Amino acid sequence: MKLLHLTFSPRGENSESTQLSQAIVDQLCNQYSISHITSRDWRLHATSAIDANYATALSSAARSSDEGLSYEGSLEESERLICELEEADMVVIGTPMHNFTVPATLKTWIDLVVRVNRSFTITPSGKVGTLSNKPVYIAIAAGGFFGSEQSRQPDFLTPYLKAILGTIGLHDLRFFSAQGMALDISKVKVQRQKALDRITSIGTEIIESEGT
Repeated sequence: MKLLHLTFSPRGENSESTQLSQAIVDQLCNQYSISHITSRDWRLHATSAIDANYATALSSAARSSDEGLSYEGSLEESERLICELEEADMVVIGTPMHNFTVPATLKTWIDLVVRVNRSFTITPSGKVGTLSNKPVYIAIAAGGFFGSEQSRQPDFLTPYLKAILGTIGLHDLRFFSAQGMALDISKVKVQRQKALDRITSIGTEIIESEGT
């Protein structure tokens, strides 16, 4: 099986989200025979901007294909990234929560892989993804707390990822979060351990998922 591991923190390996996502990768490797892991640290691989050629492709929704477009720059990068998604049997994403939503690097990746007439098509009933569904494990690190009635911090990250990844056919999203990372170190350790403890249940979740 092939695994695609994407990380989006500017802090790289020192970040909570990257470490949490690596723990997920390690756990999956214990559960499955992973033949190949593709890792991308988007501090190093992020495209700085969407170029005009790519914008032309996005604005051509009426086309039946991308025929006639020049496959260079952002469009070439988009094709490579979509192919990575297609080839992977499972995906692991590590991301911080920035200003209640995804960081700029993750938004750039999304803008490159969500491409009309390639990763989704437009039909009379709406947008339909062309990618095969597969498990997507998403590790989130946040300075505050989100996702419950007691949380003081709004969450635009998880519903956005559910909607946008669902657009291209990825509906099996599994979220893991380390919250309260801006608290004092003793509380951070507790929250970090809670997140890591939940990751150890991935094997059980896989079995239950396959049994349904």
